[in-house]
Amino acid sequence: MSSQTPKQALFAEFAAVARALGHAHRLELLEQLAQGERSVEVLAQKSGLSIANASQHLQHMRRAGLVTSKRDGKFVYYRLADDAVLDLLAALGRLAERNVAEVERIMRRYFNDRDGLEPVPREELLERMRARSVTVLDVRPEDEFALGHLPNALNIPLKAMEARLNELDPSREVVAYCRGRFCVLSFEAAALLRSRGFKARCLEDGLPEWRAAGLPVVAGVS
Repeated sequence: MSSQTPKQALFAEFAAVARALGHAHRLELLEQLAQGERSVEVLAQKSGLSIANASQHLQHMRRAGLVTSKRDGKFVYYRLADDAVLDLLAALGRLAERNVAEVERIMRRYFNDRDGLEPVPREELLERMRARSVTVLDVRPEDEFALGHLPNALNIPLKAMEARLNELDPSREVVAYCRGRFCVLSFEAAALLRSRGFKARCLEDGLPEWRAAGLPVVAGVS
């Protein structure tokens, strides 16, 4: 009986990682974990899964080295294994966007039509934050904001935007951000703000990429 060569053994392990990514629910769970450490119960609620189903998906990804877990009393908490998981997800998105016709169609129909303005690069936003020439708007839910956010960001979840427009200075440009490049919240927020007369654009990606780039992040709610 023939044995695997070292290369074949490595490829088999790489394939196991790829299989662990091969479910839309798992990608959604990873997007949630990119915001910060979460319990199984919170992840299930955020992704619309049962606790048992979410736990099963998370265990598959833990065995593949994509996430780690710890137990605290009755609760199990998960987090991304490291920032390389973000790199992997970003590469997957870029590849699909360039080479899968349906992905390109969705991007053009929704994201590009919804927001035809050039997104704001991270370094540009950082400079403008230091110059205090922009309002940074975090449109994620409050619990995600508390896990980590850009310095001096104002947290107005998308669902509360209409009722809280008076908290925004109409003379300053607003740059909205959310969970990542494919998160719809910031696109919806920027479109809503522009329809109300504000100058608004989106950050080029989201909080996880900002953190992974080594840019400043603060936790808690002021």
